Amino acid sequence: MPYVFHSVYKGVKGFLTIYEDALRYAYMITQQAHRRLRIIVFWEKHGIQATLDAFQIARRTLFNWQRALAQGGGKLEALNPKSRTPHRKRRRLWSPLVIEEMKRIRTVHPNLGKEKLYAELLPYCEHKALVCPKPRTIGRLLKDLGGLRRYPERISHFGKIKPVKRTTVLRKPKHLKVLHPGHVVALDTIEEHVWGLRRYVLTFEDIHSRFSFAWATTSHASKAATEFFHYCLRVFPVPFVYVLTDNGSEFKKEFTKALIALHITHYHTYPKTPKMNAHLERFNRTIQEEFLDFHKDALRDPNVFNQRLMDYLIWYNTRRVHYAFQNKLSPLQFLTSLTPNQLPPCLQECKTGWPHTKH
Repeated sequence: MPYVFHSVYKGVKGFLTIYEDALRYAYMITQQAHRRLRIIVFWEKHGIQATLDAFQIARRTLFNWQRALAQGGGKLEALNPKSRTPHRKRRRLWSPLVIEEMKRIRTVHPNLGKEKLYAELLPYCEHKALVCPKPRTIGRLLKDLGGLRRYPERISHFGKIKPVKRTTVLRKPKHLKVLHPGHVVALDTIEEHVWGLRRYVLTFEDIHSRFSFAWATTSHASKAATEFFHYCLRVFPVPFVYVLTDNGSEFKKEFTKALIALHITHYHTYPKTPKMNAHLERFNRTIQEEFLDFHKDALRDPNVFNQRLMDYLIWYNTRRVHYAFQNKLSPLQFLTSLTPNQLPPCLQECKTGWPHTKH
């Protein structure tokens, strides 16, 4: 969805020109250009010798700046530093035998790194009496050759071979700080095996208040995770801003569609990095040690298990004190103790129309 900018000056004659000039001066004109213009103005006012003594620059440089400004129509962008890339770049000239051996090794061992590729290439170069490129040079050669990166392939339903590329997802920012309830909520899955059957316990936790929820199901599909997420929306009294999950398949497809429809940002943890979702992982251990291990037989019938689980979660959220609150408050008690200023903006009382007082 494109962004639309509104301004109180829209419709005023000359507004667009002023807006473009503001963008130009803010982003397109460098500090070097401003400095060069000041030197040129100083030159015109005090003469060339005073300018050379004051700024310690070459005489030829002043005339080059003056010519560039004239050729640019007097626009300040003409004084921006030009690219210093040489017109004729040096090329890496290596034996074709070395290049072919690199290609062969990357074909036999797909996506092998430059350090390990160097260890494989060195014996070949010594045997052929060739100079072996160092790992850093091998990295540059791989870039020159287009990367030589291979991807797994699959056959489509049309019979065509297509590469399987790793999908790019939005990762959790390193410096993300939780500011209020509902700001960041996390979801995860616990898998259990009971009498040869697979059962899944979906877990949820609000990072700020530690309010938690769980639900047992027989399905590991994204529809089950989506249904559980809607339960969490009903149970938790505050709307969500960010949702944090791992890269499991239950948090794809239908789950992603639900978050998009609700305009909620979905963050993913890095693979094999549970510490990025440490708060929920700790809740998973708590529910495992305090409840799941003692009611595992009830998982054969998820309805029976969920009824017992709801009694535990009511006690957990309303009465069980939490270490995050110095073992003095439960999650629900912490939520009710928050002042209006500590709640998310959507729940704060609107102050429009309040009278001005001195008290």
